[in-house]
Amino acid sequence: MSDLVTEVWKKYLLQLQIHPLRTKAITSGVLAGCSDFAAQKISGVKRLQFRRLFLITIYGFFYIGPFGHFFHKVMDKIFRGKKGNTIVGKKVLLEQLTASPLKTIIFMMYYGLVIEGRSWPLVKSKIKKDYLPILLISWKFWPVVNWVNYRYMPLQLRVLFHSLVASCWAIFLNLKARSTAIKKA
Repeated sequence: MSDLVTEVWKKYLLQLQIHPLRTKAITSGVLAGCSDFAAQKISGVKRLQFRRLFLITIYGFFYIGPFGHFFHKVMDKIFRGKKGNTIVGKKVLLEQLTASPLKTIIFMMYYGLVIEGRSWPLVKSKIKKDYLPILLISWKFWPVVNWVNYRYMPLQLRVLFHSLVASCWAIFLNLKARSTAIKKA
């Protein structure tokens, strides 16, 4: 089994070198789909919502992977050659003040408009109500993840690391939303 994992990992790293954007997009899409599958199963849905699963996978493929690919390249250029805890802290702060708010609002719009099929006025109302609380929760969690990502992950593996943690984060958010809905019922 160890030899198989080693061989798959080598092939993955090779694909990252040859086709970095495509590999990160596929990886992010697959992980987003897997996290939605797990979230649906854990939350107890009776029938898997394949449309939602597909749309989350598409979101990971077309947005999360490419966004992460280009964002980390830009961050690497901004802080080219600079290292140390102060630089890592600056990277984390810059990401939390730019990418985090942007990714949060884009996901809320995508989820409301595309996945749930709600009208813009309903989505806008939900964003007004929930955006800041969600962002504040993410600011408690993601800086630690980003610190680890910038401090210990090589550039080519940052999207993979982020996507793996984001998969767990998505399951957590899904379960949190479900427990809130159960409390209200």
